[in-house]
Amino acid sequence: MRLHDADPLDPSVLLLQDRHRSHFVDTEQLQEVLCPRQQMRAFLSQWRMDPRIRPYVIQAGFYGIYRLGHIIIDWPLITCLVERWRPETHTFHVPVGEMTITLQDVAIILGLRIDGPAVTGTCVLDVAKLCGELLGVTPPADALRGSAISIRWLCQQLSTPGPDVDEVDLERSARGFILALMGSFLFVDKKGVHVHLCFLPLLRDLTQTSTYSWGGAVLAHTYRELCRASLDNRCGISGCITLIQDIRVTGTVPLGCRPVSHGFITQYGPAGLLTGYKQSNSEHYRYGPAGLLIEVTHQ
Repeated sequence: MRLHDADPLDPSVLLLQDRHRSHFVDTEQLQEVLCPRQQMRAFLSQWRMDPRIRPYVIQAGFYGIYRLGHIIIDWPLITCLVERWRPETHTFHVPVGEMTITLQDVAIILGLRIDGPAVTGTCVLDVAKLCGELLGVTPPADALRGSAISIRWLCQQLSTPGPDVDEVDLERSARGFILALMGSFLFVDKKGVHVHLCFLPLLRDLTQTSTYSWGGAVLAHTYRELCRASLDNRCGISGCITLIQDIRVTGTVPLGCRPVSHGFITQYGPAGLLTGYKQSNSEHYRYGPAGLLIEVTHQ
């Protein structure tokens, strides 16, 4: 890439440059910052986890996502990264080379499983029957958008199970919680207010839910949303934005991106935490609980 020209030196590989966001920025047709659609903060404020459903959420493998909480999104940083994302190669093109988000990043940052059966199924659903069986409630027409269900409606119906509910009802509440968590953080759509019901059949048996490769599904969804946001004057970006950003440390690449060559030596430290030592100075960076990057400066 030229220093002051966003167009590629060799157009034989990057064939979508005329539609790419960097082209519109370079020709001054586009100056707006992208609006990330992640809704984790709204979800956490609306739905306080009932202690009785916590064992089911842990069993399903999503309690770590809940514990991550809300991470403030740096909109200009995400916009800059999208401008460097190439849908032809699924990599970020940066001065040090090409970098991308890998399954290892998903496992470290989000704690989701990256092996096991693929997350797949049908989008043709009997919504009333499926929700009645697995959630115990049937959504009205105004709570649906195709085969996607309103997260707000799920919260209103399932966030406060009664004092005398049985195990079946607690499992239903846990399914609603996990489904809303997916729509607010992992599989965010373009508006961030609905979640697709195609995931609900995979929550039928919560003892088996954790065996699926949810990390692979989140990575594929994030790749697709990065590709969409990088083309055709898009004003927003969906998907798991935290996976793109997570924590940014001055002078380093964004956490979640593995460059080809960036001057780091990495190794696994105590408790399996990934540790990185920056070669150029005495600063020490390591991954702490929940995959957050911690900076320690030696005196």
